[in-house]
Amino acid sequence: MGLVWRRVAALFLVLFLLLGVGAGQRVVAVQKGPLYRVRGSHVTLWCKVSGYQGPAEQNFQWSIYLPSAPEREVQIVSTADPSFPYAVYAQRVHSREIYVERVQGDAVLLHIKELQDQDAGEYECHTPNTDERYFGSYSAKMNLSVIPDTLSVSMGSQVLTQAEGDAVELTCEVSKTTAQHTHLSVGWYRLQGAGEHQAEEILTLSKDFVLKPGPSYTQRFLSGNVRLDKVGNTTYKLSITAVEPSDQGQLYCEAAEWIEDPDETWKDISRKQTEKTELSVTTEDHDLHVGIVATKSNLSEGDILQLSCTLGAQRSSSRYFQVAWLLDGVEVARLGPSGLLAWKKEYEERAGLGQLRAFKQSSAVYILAVYGVGPKDSGAYHCSASEVKAPGDVQSIQTNLSSAIRVDVKPIGLGLRATLISRTATVRYTQSFELVCQVSASHPIEEMLLSVGWFFQPNPPDGSYQELVRVLPNGTVSWGPAQPRFQGKAQLRKVDASSWLRIHGVVSGHAGTYQCEVGLWRTPRGQPTASTTSNAVGIQVIPPESKLQVAAKESSVEVAGGADTSIECRILFSQNDSQLAVTWYFLPPPPADATPLQIVRASYSGLLEYGADFSSPAQRSRFLSQRVSSEAFQLRILSAGPGDQGGYRCLVEEWRWLEDGWHGLGEGQSGRTSLRLRLPESELHLEQANRSISAREGEEVTLGCLLQDTYVPTAHLSASWFRGEEGGHPRTLLTLRHDGSIEYPQEGLAGRLQLRRPAAGDFSLTLGGVEVGDAGLYHCQLQEWQQRDKGEWALQAWARSGYTRLTAIPKESTVLSTICSSPPLLNFILFLPLILILLLALAGFCWCVLSRKSKKGCTKGEELMELKGAGGVKRT
Repeated sequence: MGLVWRRVAALFLVLFLLLGVGAGQRVVAVQKGPLYRVRGSHVTLWCKVSGYQGPAEQNFQWSIYLPSAPEREVQIVSTADPSFPYAVYAQRVHSREIYVERVQGDAVLLHIKELQDQDAGEYECHTPNTDERYFGSYSAKMNLSVIPDTLSVSMGSQVLTQAEGDAVELTCEVSKTTAQHTHLSVGWYRLQGAGEHQAEEILTLSKDFVLKPGPSYTQRFLSGNVRLDKVGNTTYKLSITAVEPSDQGQLYCEAAEWIEDPDETWKDISRKQTEKTELSVTTEDHDLHVGIVATKSNLSEGDILQLSCTLGAQRSSSRYFQVAWLLDGVEVARLGPSGLLAWKKEYEERAGLGQLRAFKQSSAVYILAVYGVGPKDSGAYHCSASEVKAPGDVQSIQTNLSSAIRVDVKPIGLGLRATLISRTATVRYTQSFELVCQVSASHPIEEMLLSVGWFFQPNPPDGSYQELVRVLPNGTVSWGPAQPRFQGKAQLRKVDASSWLRIHGVVSGHAGTYQCEVGLWRTPRGQPTASTTSNAVGIQVIPPESKLQVAAKESSVEVAGGADTSIECRILFSQNDSQLAVTWYFLPPPPADATPLQIVRASYSGLLEYGADFSSPAQRSRFLSQRVSSEAFQLRILSAGPGDQGGYRCLVEEWRWLEDGWHGLGEGQSGRTSLRLRLPESELHLEQANRSISAREGEEVTLGCLLQDTYVPTAHLSASWFRGEEGGHPRTLLTLRHDGSIEYPQEGLAGRLQLRRPAAGDFSLTLGGVEVGDAGLYHCQLQEWQQRDKGEWALQAWARSGYTRLTAIPKESTVLSTICSSPPLLNFILFLPLILILLLALAGFCWCVLSRKSKKGCTKGEELMELKGAGGVKRT
């Protein structure tokens, strides 16, 4: 009787597969509402379509039904029709305040950069029909409510100077009056300096009321040195029992208001920061040593003098110094701890002309440069350094003076000299810089006819210097081969004995080395009688800095087998005018965790690129990269299975359009998110023993995978076969789904793979035509599925077999196999007899022709002798 029931069940299974359950119908889904978002925030709404026919790239149309007219559709934006928006939204769509981001061919995000009160209403996402017939849903709706931003965060700005070991307390007032149920998170952060953009987390009270210290403060938090307490309804206090030098910097408080969306995820709808408190920590170190070095102490008039002031002190990068240079005991210039440079009055004019420069090269080296030295620059130079508690302090902690260094400048005789100077050696993108070509000679410059040429060599060099521009004595301007690189960006001017070249709107192509050439002319026409070339000046162009910050905290996700889940990649900070690209990586569990595998990369333009191990249609449909907001990306994993367990990480790249194209500014990597499956105790059992098997090249081999349990035909089982190398991630060869369909991720193997008898519980794999490259470790994996009330399939149990090592033995090389494996050699052997026969036939034919001619000649000779014989001679 049991056999009859099993046959009936098998018959129903066959009919089930033949009828093709799940005939596709279009389904449009939007983000679940209602959503509450604050006025002025950046809002994203997702929409996706499935079960469609036609092209892989579907079009989307967004509309709104306002509360004042709930039956009237107001069109907002379309991916296909630029004229789709109504007038009320046309301007915002045109200026990209509202736009649609295509996440993939059948999924988009609607972006509203700055939410307004009139944006509240019921949103509808519609997909135009591309199917052969209308079947399914073509639109979906959700509600969005706009609420006021009531979050208030305040902390008075102050400057604190504390001795190492002192206690510090900071209070932050945080309040909200939002009508909806929301949570608050409050945290303190530290910026090391005024120019620093990456804040370090000190301590945060999360929306779930959990205290989370930053990486650098974890140990001190556990020991009670750093605390965060709520001391009132709206007051939060940060306490540091004993400050350390590493606490020095700008401290501020940041609060965020969170709301739970209908999909049970929490969203920060408002985030604000307080003013900053400057904290300085003093130490008892008195270890300041000062030295002075000159590149050259004996110079000729017109040379360049560079004096380096070196500071020897512990932790110099976290302390504040002001440095002064003195000539014969009189101060020349002073550079403060905040970078403020002050020249003494008698040196201000020369500094304004670019003849003097002073700057901080590093935390321990300060430079004074004098261009075109003269006799008045001779003398004894000293360097003085003073340590202060904080920028702006007048009273110094300690002061030290270097030893003296003697500099002698020798006057030069007659001659023409050119000196090229620049006030800066590094320029940021789109800024400007000036080069000054100073001319000196034995005669007054105004009485001489001079020409000035400017030359440029790019970095890296692509040859010799190219002429940019030349100004002749009569004022004629002649542009050279390098001019296209500086089109509309170069300006020239002349002041007395100095010629100026100004480059504005700098781009990367302007980085390189510059020179000026001065020519002396006897008459305005002809050629210069003498010329001199200046020193070379290098200009470095610094691209915009990346301010990208990616959350690096590690986390874990646990999900039921077969359920959908998502991995989040949160952006802490990025610039508004930049675009982001994200790459998702899978970190396999041991023993293969040494090699991260690329899942998918979504470029800044939305182009998707899957990694080699996730490029099959089955994998591409299960792993989806989405940008769910301006601050977060998500990797959606559909129907998570045992093979998906492991670590996940995202790598975010920041891109910006500069004048000459898209440039990558930097990148940030998230922390590891571990994915674990929650499964009931498995009732499936496969053989776990590891085996080895050998097969000759070209033979057929069967790899065993036999279910050891009593097989129930009505059970919905799926099976997968994998092949891998030692220490590598196994790749899927074949997958039998629970609905009976078979997928071949590696299409080239489809004709060589065959499952034995799945209906009888035998999932062994037959591999035909074994090749040398088939060698490796094979294993199979079974999964049992159960259909829920809503039609969804849930993973109930799974099992994995032991490993089977396949060794492919190459065929023995014989004369016949060698011939057959070489087409040229085989063709030669086949056609050689035919060629020989043709040659022999040709030789025989030629011999016959020659033989006949020889016989004919002999006969004619005999007849001739007989005729002569009539006269008395006869030959017989």
